[in-house]
Amino acid sequence: MIMIENAREFLSQIENYPIASRLEKQIANGNRALFILHDQLNLAVFPRELLDCKPILIFVESLAYAIAIPHHKQKLVYMLSAQRHFAISCHQKGFSIVSLFTEGAYADALEEFLTRYPHIELTYMQPSEWNTRSQMAKLANIFGKRIKALPNQFFIADIEKFKPKIKKGYRLETFYRELRKQTGYLMQEGKPIGGNWNYDKENRKALPKQIIVPEIPEIKPDLITQEVIALVQKYLPHTFGKLDKFIYAVTRDRALELAQLFVETRLSRFGAYEDAIKVGEPFLFHSVLSIYLNNGLLLPREICEMAIAAYEKELAPLNSVEGFVRQILGWREYIRVYYEAKMPDVRESNYFGFDNNLPQLYWDANTDLLCLKDAITQVLNYGYSHHIQRLMVLSNFSNLVNTDPRHLNHWFWLAYVDAYEWVELPNVLGMSTFADGGILASKPYVSAGNYINKMSNCCAQCKYNVKEKTGETACPFNYLYWHFVDKHRESFTDNGRVSLMVNAYDKKTENEKQEIHLFATKFINEIK
Repeated sequence: MIMIENAREFLSQIENYPIASRLEKQIANGNRALFILHDQLNLAVFPRELLDCKPILIFVESLAYAIAIPHHKQKLVYMLSAQRHFAISCHQKGFSIVSLFTEGAYADALEEFLTRYPHIELTYMQPSEWNTRSQMAKLANIFGKRIKALPNQFFIADIEKFKPKIKKGYRLETFYRELRKQTGYLMQEGKPIGGNWNYDKENRKALPKQIIVPEIPEIKPDLITQEVIALVQKYLPHTFGKLDKFIYAVTRDRALELAQLFVETRLSRFGAYEDAIKVGEPFLFHSVLSIYLNNGLLLPREICEMAIAAYEKELAPLNSVEGFVRQILGWREYIRVYYEAKMPDVRESNYFGFDNNLPQLYWDANTDLLCLKDAITQVLNYGYSHHIQRLMVLSNFSNLVNTDPRHLNHWFWLAYVDAYEWVELPNVLGMSTFADGGILASKPYVSAGNYINKMSNCCAQCKYNVKEKTGETACPFNYLYWHFVDKHRESFTDNGRVSLMVNAYDKKTENEKQEIHLFATKFINEIK
């Protein structure tokens, strides 16, 4: 099998290929095993009493998962290399490791293992993603009491407490304040430190021209990662993205080093410039830690507490620290609760009824719109772009050209290294495309070119003129935006936050309206 043939270096370090007689004896004598998924790579969240029993740790490499959608090459390398490194670290801590390789799903490999060893009882932690959870539920139906599921402990919020609250009108701010009170983060005597719950107004600055952006060190792939890179390049060449180089950490120690480096060199300016965009700068002052949070190498509490400690030591201002904590404690937890509350029906959300395919430019970055070209080039190269590019460039444009939001959702899932369904689906179908009709977001997140011009240096270098509203050289975001407002005016009129946009459109001359309709319709019909 291809995965075994490309795991020689890895298997030599856990001493179980072929399964050694020593390990066979341990399996025969032991009766407990713990299955650890690729996005649960941290023993600290598993019950101590279970780990003290030294269960056999089972890891599965599933070809079916890798090819179910054409995941970014960098994502495949990251997931597999991080899992292999974690398995080695567990082996070094005295655990017996079984690494299973299957062309099928995770549950297929586990079913074969449990059938072969009928005395083994298997424990697993509830998967974050719906499909894997469904697989494990079917496995439990087959083996009954031999299978035990643990609640997922990689998050902070109590799912059962908050799930019933997810409906129209229940917003992030309410949720975030509850968790601030629960955790005590940035709180003093029951009140928010500084007197305000958030500092959004201070966190919307454009990037100064001469500002120096600290570099994030590139981590040279070791032999294990090189082995995985070779596997992906040889056997999965048609997946999305580029693999010219791989720069991410694949161990907890290195991820912690990057977290500390962020706190020391970029957190202080994160808040002010978190919404800024600069051509050719994929990371700016962002932490780029979601990659490590979302597979468990880093835990949300420890990262929040690192940031808060920086504030207490006067290494970073309150607006930056609060903004960063809100992304993790607030938004990340909020969308996870939303996912649990709305799955699986939310997968088919399409409030506006859009049915256009995702434009080809999302796959190859072949466009004259510089903001789009730059963002997608970053995704192709790194499997990453920061949140404003995701929201106000990539999702904004997709909405304006009437793309089926489910197609965009599929693209985000496969294109980003930090994307798992629980995190990307709420962001795309709930937040950025308004596909759920306003359960998660309070308004459609669309804008004309002026917002992008304000927050970036893209427009000054673009072929199109952001100051022109219609015409061949006008920025398409301008006429597409007003066309969207007109076509979906009911969604705007019913929403106090954006109803003024309908009034602004209605005040335009008939000639202006005709021009908007003409150029927008032409652009949408011609884009492929």
